[in-house]
Amino acid sequence: MRSREFGGFLTGVLIACAVLWSLLTSDVELSRLLSAGPRIADFFGRMFPPNSTVMNEIWKGSAETLRIAILGTLGAIFLSVPLGILASETMVQPVVHRAVRTLLAFVRAIPLILVAMLMVSAVGLGPLPGIIAVAFHASGMLAKFYAEAIDGVSRGPIEALESAGAGPLLRLRHAIWPQMAPVVARDTIFRFELNLRESLVLGIVGAGGIGFYIQSYIRSFQYDKAASVTMAVIVMVVVIEAFNVFLRRRFD
Repeated sequence: MRSREFGGFLTGVLIACAVLWSLLTSDVELSRLLSAGPRIADFFGRMFPPNSTVMNEIWKGSAETLRIAILGTLGAIFLSVPLGILASETMVQPVVHRAVRTLLAFVRAIPLILVAMLMVSAVGLGPLPGIIAVAFHASGMLAKFYAEAIDGVSRGPIEALESAGAGPLLRLRHAIWPQMAPVVARDTIFRFELNLRESLVLGIVGAGGIGFYIQSYIRSFQYDKAASVTMAVIVMVVVIEAFNVFLRRRFD
């Protein structure tokens, strides 16, 4: 058996073992799921018909969620541009880009909810902790994308400018940026969509947005109002998804 075939076989065995181990140790019982059916049906039954008297709260929460996503993404871009350059092996020495990539991995490993809770404790309730949390958390992924976009460009134009004595910034501006711009635009749009989805739940910890109303209505057993807010969230996500698809097609 060739080494590649053996490696594929070994990978398959390891995946099968991991799945089997998860099933045997997760206390998964089909009977418990079946017995939960009536309670789930009762929960959804209380949500219908949705209560339309909460439109003011829906508009207010949706606008706040959108502001958190927009400003959080903008903050992430400002953080990610220098970090992406420093994380690129094309632009800096190995000791620098390895250290920065390790830092970015650390940032990505911290859950967004934990960052939001820390920001709520530091600056209080409202959209500001949500914006800071989204900007901090998103920069870990966006800077990685930017660094990979820099490292993925053709080396020919870079070497031509380098042989002419151009510095790193000139190489970035005239040789790297024209090649990476479509990739950067695509990745930034994707991250904005992800930020919007994540912003929907930040209200659970008091960081603003429409999630605050969902939490409040469910805790007070006003399921019909929670259903109205949930439907508004679904509509918002669908609209943003369609808008992002349109933008990605424009940049492709």
